[in-house]
Amino acid sequence: MLVIRRNKQLEVEEKCKECVYSRREESLQHKESGNTSFREGSLQQAVMSYTAGLRICPLTFPKDRAVLYANRAAARAKLNQKKQAIRDCSQAIELDESYTKAVLRRATLNQETDQLDDALKDFQRVVELQPSNQQAQEAIRRLPDMITERNEKLKEEMMGKLKDLGNMFLRPFGLSTSNFELKQDSGSGGYNISFKQNPDNSH
Repeated sequence: MLVIRRNKQLEVEEKCKECVYSRREESLQHKESGNTSFREGSLQQAVMSYTAGLRICPLTFPKDRAVLYANRAAARAKLNQKKQAIRDCSQAIELDESYTKAVLRRATLNQETDQLDDALKDFQRVVELQPSNQQAQEAIRRLPDMITERNEKLKEEMMGKLKDLGNMFLRPFGLSTSNFELKQDSGSGGYNISFKQNPDNSH
């Protein structure tokens, strides 16, 4: 349905070039109004201005639309509307894949919302587009260790929950997970489970 509506809008724009440029100029005025509101700290007003610009900006000007999305993302990020800001950045990047500022903004937002894998991919993309970007270079060095640390923590939490669940099922039989020892096979990488009748509880 969205594709059909988009195609119809493109057809209308093709038929009326004068209307298209008029609407573009109006959308740029909304953008400038949004920029002024942003600088003055009127963030909600800035969001409204950028949204108004997007509503009338012709589809035949994807880079103009990308800037409006990216600017709205900046305002939403300052309003702590980070999920919406990430979506706006994604829209901007979809319209202009080489829009470094939008990729960098989404990378930062992904990092702030603990989406570290996505953040790393975005920072790597920033370096591809702008090799001298220090922020992205530093993030690429730092994020892999953060991802490993996070994964280990998640693994420990998961094992703890599994242990609690196992104890709940084993308790009626007078057993606990302490009666079972899990060892990794160095050859296959798989795990072997051995039973211990009287586990050492001194540790």
